[in-house]
This record gives sequence, structure tokens and C-alpha cells, in this order.
Amino acid sequence: MKTAFKCASALAVVAQLACGQSPSMEAATTIGGKTITIKYSAPSVRGRQIFGDGGLVSHDRTYPAWRAGANRATSFHTDADLDVGGLNVPAGDYTLFVWVKDPDAWQLIINKQTGQWGLTYKEDQDLGRVKMAMSKPPAPIETLKYTLADAGGGKGKLTIEWENHVASVPIVVK
Repeated sequence: MKTAFKCASALAVVAQLACGQSPSMEAATTIGGKTITIKYSAPSVRGRQIFGDGGLVSHDRTYPAWRAGANRATSFHTDADLDVGGLNVPAGDYTLFVWVKDPDAWQLIINKQTGQWGLTYKEDQDLGRVKMAMSKPPAPIETLKYTLADAGGGKGKLTIEWENHVASVPIVVK
């Protein structure tokens, strides 16, 4: 039964990719015995300009808060109180956005509003913002990817990769 479910899930992702849709994805890890999960829709570059003036995610908007995915807003759940890049994040559910005004200095936005469509951003609902460490991938990244990694000792890292950008922030379970 589990094999049939895995096959059906894989076929659904392949069908979404073939139709140009952004498949639903999940990144999860356990740090210090506590689960952290990100659920997002993963768009692909498909020959488009993604970041910058005239791109899909423009830096010239008045409020360049990117939904950091496609479709529904990117959700973030933590079973533990966290320190995310210096920001105190109580256990619970949140939405992630990324401030991309400066393409080389992104800020992760942790927002208290949940369940909304990805384009609905209310700045007054921000729990806070943290600077992300930026780097360039060795080759362009076609499909948006979130990674949550356990570094041991109650520490970990959240990484976002897409196009020519890699952004990360440390996570510590309190």
C-alpha cells in the first residue's frame, strides 16, 4: 500500500512539472528532538528572468516581500521555541516571505498570518526579519528548493536556493 501511494505521489509531481505547474513540496528536519517543517510550492525558472528589474521577483516594487514560493503562502511550523538568525520564534505556525529589495542581502520574514494565498502580505503581522547569508550556486538552480538541516547540538540551518541565489540562516532550538 505504501509503495502504491509513493508511486501515485511521484506521478502527481511529474504531471505538475510536465504541465508547467509548481509542485507542492516539503522540507522537514528534527533538531534537538523537535520537528521543523516548511511547506511550499516550487516554481521553476523555465527560461524566465526571476530576480531583478523586469523579473518575476522584482527589486523595484515598493514592498518587495517575495512569497518565497508559488501559489499558497509558504508555511513554517516549529514544535519548539527557536532562535532563527537572532530572532526569537515561539513554537507554532507562521508564513515565510523574503525581502529581496537588495538582491545580495536578502532578509527572511517570519509572519504571524497563516493560511493565506501567497500574494497576501501584511507587514504589520511580521514577527520579525533576519538577514540571510548569501552565496552563488556553482550552476543555476532550476527549481526553488528549501532545505532544513540538523547540524547537531540543537543547531541547524534553513537554506533557500533558486536561480543564481543561495540564502541561509542559522536555527537554534531553545
